[in-house]
Amino acid sequence: MLQFHEHIVSELLEDENGGLVILSSGLGLHRIVSSLLLLHSPSQGSVFVLSASDSQKSAIKNELILNSPSPNFAEIAFDSSSQHRRELYSEGGIFFITTRVLIVDMLNSRAPMSRVAGIVILNAHKLTETCTEAFIVRVYRSFNRSGYVRAFSDKPQAMVSGFAKTERIMKALFIRKLFLWPRFQVFVSDDLERNPPEVIDLRIPLSGHMKGIQTALLEVMDACLKELKKTNKVDVDDLTVENGLFKSFDEIVRSQLDPIWHVISKKTKQLVYDLQSLRRLADYLVRYDSVAFLRYLDSLRVSEGIRSVWMFAASSQKIFELAKKSVYRLAKGSEGDLAVVAASRVRGRLGKRRIEEGSEADGRNVDEAATSDERGKRSAARSGVVLEAVLEEPPKWKVLRGVLEEIENEMKNQALSGKGECTSEEIDHGAILVACKDERSCMQLQDCMAKGARKVMNEEWEKYLVGRIGLHGLRTQSNKKKKKEPAGFGILNGTVPAGPMETTETGNMYMLEHNVLLAAAADVGKRIKQGTVVDNALLPDASKAGHGQGRGKGACVKAKWTKFQSAKSNKEKHSEISELEKEKVEHKDYPADVSESESNKTEKCDIADIERVQANPETCSCSETQTVEKWIHDVNSNESGSNCSTPVVHFYALESDQHILDVLRPSVIICYHPDMTFVREIEVYKAENPSKRLQVYFLFYDDSTEVQKFEASIRRENGAFESLIRQKSLMMFPVDQDGRCLGLTVPCEPQSLDSQNALTRKAGGRKPPEKQMQVIVDMREFMSSLPNVLHQKGMKIVPIILEVGDYVLSPLMCVERKSISDLFSSFTSGRLYNQVETMVRYYRIPVLLIEFSQDKSFSFQSASDIGEDVVPTNIISKLSLLVLHFPRLRLVWSRSLHATAEVFTSLKANQDEPDEAAAMRVGIPSDEGIIQDDVRAENYNTSAVEFLRRLPGVTDFNYRKIMDGCKSLADLAILPVEELAELMGGQRAAHTLRDFLDAKFPTLL
Repeated sequence: MLQFHEHIVSELLEDENGGLVILSSGLGLHRIVSSLLLLHSPSQGSVFVLSASDSQKSAIKNELILNSPSPNFAEIAFDSSSQHRRELYSEGGIFFITTRVLIVDMLNSRAPMSRVAGIVILNAHKLTETCTEAFIVRVYRSFNRSGYVRAFSDKPQAMVSGFAKTERIMKALFIRKLFLWPRFQVFVSDDLERNPPEVIDLRIPLSGHMKGIQTALLEVMDACLKELKKTNKVDVDDLTVENGLFKSFDEIVRSQLDPIWHVISKKTKQLVYDLQSLRRLADYLVRYDSVAFLRYLDSLRVSEGIRSVWMFAASSQKIFELAKKSVYRLAKGSEGDLAVVAASRVRGRLGKRRIEEGSEADGRNVDEAATSDERGKRSAARSGVVLEAVLEEPPKWKVLRGVLEEIENEMKNQALSGKGECTSEEIDHGAILVACKDERSCMQLQDCMAKGARKVMNEEWEKYLVGRIGLHGLRTQSNKKKKKEPAGFGILNGTVPAGPMETTETGNMYMLEHNVLLAAAADVGKRIKQGTVVDNALLPDASKAGHGQGRGKGACVKAKWTKFQSAKSNKEKHSEISELEKEKVEHKDYPADVSESESNKTEKCDIADIERVQANPETCSCSETQTVEKWIHDVNSNESGSNCSTPVVHFYALESDQHILDVLRPSVIICYHPDMTFVREIEVYKAENPSKRLQVYFLFYDDSTEVQKFEASIRRENGAFESLIRQKSLMMFPVDQDGRCLGLTVPCEPQSLDSQNALTRKAGGRKPPEKQMQVIVDMREFMSSLPNVLHQKGMKIVPIILEVGDYVLSPLMCVERKSISDLFSSFTSGRLYNQVETMVRYYRIPVLLIEFSQDKSFSFQSASDIGEDVVPTNIISKLSLLVLHFPRLRLVWSRSLHATAEVFTSLKANQDEPDEAAAMRVGIPSDEGIIQDDVRAENYNTSAVEFLRRLPGVTDFNYRKIMDGCKSLADLAILPVEELAELMGGQRAAHTLRDFLDAKFPTLL
């Protein structure tokens, strides 16, 4: 442990009630937590670790195993039995447990609170006042007032979002001490700067095309921000291009627009989506190669189309043109020939190849596009068009190759200089680590170093051409549906007029270009079908993807270090067929038809995600044990002249969030995509190993958004800590903040003044003792925050497994709670109809609670969107039909969680408290097959009742009387018309039913 780690641990141990620790990201939070857990003895009781991510759990467990001969920890999941959990709690120890399981065990008294030494909560920046963690701490403090609560967070930027968020979190957790440990703190800076690593900062200039695209992107982003400012709906201080480069910018804008999302214009909504697309484009420009960037641009053009606002900006066309020029260009060739300068030839040679007019297309999509291809070939041939593949490589590839060669030469010189024999320890600890943003970049760099940059770009070019076939297939299908649609941009439903290239109009030029690409794609598809493409396998075995058989799961590829030759032929070849053009990103209005989590799916729709959907093995997530992509280089002993082997090179994906430095112990680290958190981890690693020689290479694109984003992340973190320091000096906490005055049955809100005055004439104002309200809650409902709010109101929460409903308020009343997203999905799947039907069957007062979010609009849609007719796709129409079908169903609308608690209090007034045993038996048949409390059928044959209600003449008003007058359907069939008229309330209904029952059965003879 470093010195500042020891200071943090000692400060927490001095305060017996715990505290909240906020430190800079990457400073070794898992080491601090594991050190505190190592000091715990099982004799002291249990310690619960909550809200830890999978990577944090893995890192803490590894530290406990390494530093303790017999670590006493266990992980409790939802599938463990209640008896097993009770035994573990009684034994004591360290438990990694989910919040839902723990709160249920605490309310059911399975976890003895007196035996709990403390609670450790990670990722405190995700907590709110109504979260389950706050619920757990409140219940814990009501029974145990001597234990500690320690919360940790390494995201200071998230702790300052919103009004007094840190103070509100501390109040919810009953914590009074705040510990701040920024990077500029004295102890931290002294430890990390005492033995700094050797840093080489390489600033790589952007290519001409990349610089032009970046300038155009920033111009378009600035134009969209100016349009968004004109709406006067968002705080203009947050609308800057620098803030727009971060993912948190989307959350800030949406949080301000969500309350009025249903009334803002479609243009404003589209501007929000466009800013997300532009931010991803700026990120992909410096992360991926030119072909992948162009492929993503084409997918945006198909998915967004005319809905997009940014595509109609003046600078947007420059983005598309420069992206194309970095991949291919059209040139004038010899007349009568369509020559394609194909850089992706099987033998790897550049040359011109005549594409004959009668070439057969490959595959279903190619067959559909054959006619257009032939027209394109004839048109292109008459124009003398040549498709020349440029395939501009990312400038970082060449620099990375040079850095690796420099490291190789340095190691060779050290070996030849005779400085001593290499020990096995030096070999093991001499690894080289290349850190990239995602796994796709790792795999591509691995291929680039093994096969060569040109061959990798050739493969990408072939995949791009194959993707054009799929894109054309989609457009052909849309054209068949819309035959009368006039020809326009991107629509192939007309013949391109022949003419010289210089006089071709813009629309015809695009058609000509598209036809040339389709012709080249058809040729590639034909070669794939004929099996001529051997080296560039484009169709991997999907059954082997992601199971450790291919390169995506840590498989090793041996190659010569000096020449970076391609991998051995017996190794499986890596591929990444991607048809980005088929991916459609749909922007739906929120919250009318999507949930909050679904509204953020656009953010996750990046290049790697789209390729993963199409069964690309290289984008599969790695397991915890194999998170590093390895590339082993064997150096011939005759070439090196030494007994020392060249160290391995590891490609590490930063998104895997694994603490890999202590495992690999590299001597050289190359930050291909610099990240602030990873830089801090490097500093901690070097401070813990002061005698180890460490070289760190930073590869930056000079004057790029990459540098701007990296520097802005450091400024944002420092600014967040400065804000927290000011807040700490002004924080105010009540005297009972430690929970000593809190009881389980005491409501958190004082009695209103009106109710106090109403009791002044009764026995001198003395209030009679009230019985505590009780609510039976389904265990699955603890995923929401409503049980926590009900507990705050002073209600007793009884968690059990309910077959019918979510909340039981009384023996006669049951509530089914639906959030907005759940309501839409329940209507779509038909689940809501069955749930309401069972509630109506077993309870006299069934209630459907529709709960809105407090920070969003309290409406489904604007009043202008509500029509007079019933529309099957409209949510209001669906609710109307539901209420008409179940007349006893009651709808309750709630603006927020706290409003729901008030509604429950009103509904429970003058009602008996529910019985736990009876609520558990509802909907479950007994051994004799009888279901108790069946209100609708009263133990009748429910299937026969449903059949009766669907007979002609039987209505909701007379079917009960018919059931009382007839024992079975057989008796009903033989009743005379006079008795039927008496039971059904009229001759007309009786004759209708009798005619139906006496009708002859139709036959085929």
